[in-house]
Amino acid sequence: MLRKEFRQFFRSAFLPKLCIMFPLVVMLVMPLVTNMDVEHVGVALIDHDHSRFSRLAASQLNASKYLELRHTCQTYPEALALLEAGDVDVILEIPYRFSDRYDSPNPATLYVGANAVNATKGTLGLQYVQTMVSEAMGQELGIKAVPSVKVSTLNMFNPTQNYKLYMIPALMIMLLVMLCGFLPALNIVGEKERGTIEQINVSPISQLSFTMGKVVPYWIIGFIVLTLAMLVGWVVYGLSPWKSPGAVYLASGLFIVVMSSMAVIFANFSDNMQQVMFVMFFFVMVFILMSGLMTPIASMPTWAQRVTYAIPPRYYVDIMRSSYLRGASITDQWPSFMALASFAIGFTAIAILTYRKQS
Repeated sequence: MLRKEFRQFFRSAFLPKLCIMFPLVVMLVMPLVTNMDVEHVGVALIDHDHSRFSRLAASQLNASKYLELRHTCQTYPEALALLEAGDVDVILEIPYRFSDRYDSPNPATLYVGANAVNATKGTLGLQYVQTMVSEAMGQELGIKAVPSVKVSTLNMFNPTQNYKLYMIPALMIMLLVMLCGFLPALNIVGEKERGTIEQINVSPISQLSFTMGKVVPYWIIGFIVLTLAMLVGWVVYGLSPWKSPGAVYLASGLFIVVMSSMAVIFANFSDNMQQVMFVMFFFVMVFILMSGLMTPIASMPTWAQRVTYAIPPRYYVDIMRSSYLRGASITDQWPSFMALASFAIGFTAIAILTYRKQS
């Protein structure tokens, strides 16, 4: 089966060129800037002032639909741990005696730090918090002209706010979804339409051998495409998973198994290319829109956020961005790896069991 699949692949005048040109075109040409409205930005408040102003700021954080006061911390390391764990998106630190030094020659400095792994959410989160601080100071002083206050900001993990660095991992994910999802499905359905699958049905080949023969070549192709995309990201954009390349390859391997196995399942129940194309396109659109790839999951309705736990790309998106921009290791992301591994095992088993010989 493997020899047959590789021979069939390389005899095609189109597929080998597609697997090389598609990632190059996507990585180099696809627009890399998307602006989205962001809601429910999680904030950790460090209140050293304990004044009327700090209480007013906390009240406004809870009242805003764009901001959520999720944690009140005593120290900055405690808040930073929450930021690194992804529990909050922005840190607001109010220094000691801040409200007593409004009009002094050397006013105290507010600190606002944002998780810039998600560049859009980090940037807008900073703007939301700064606006909220200005409004709270205006209410506190009872004047419209708010005095000049120094606000020190720092974008964690993506200090230059380069949106291209945020989108490069997303483009790699889309490449694997498209190639490792569509190609195996089209391969099997193409054999059904040509009638060549009947030769396999009358052979002594087992369900396992048939399924592995159909997906293993695309596992290899997926790793080649991933490596090519990573090289383009490194050479052209200077972005590489410098701390955790192993995490990227392991997560990609699991995700490739998930997508190729899911493609085989759909192909097993489809009779022609139109059927399998529409089914795959539907699921690919759901994956792209609900996995956090294009929009933050926290901005989705509550019911949609719950649905995303059943979507494999949700975990792969988190691993890729954390590995690339934050240098997170496999240990740091083991829940996402376990979820991907569970999907891979489950979809592979279903793909094997749903293949039925019809001799």
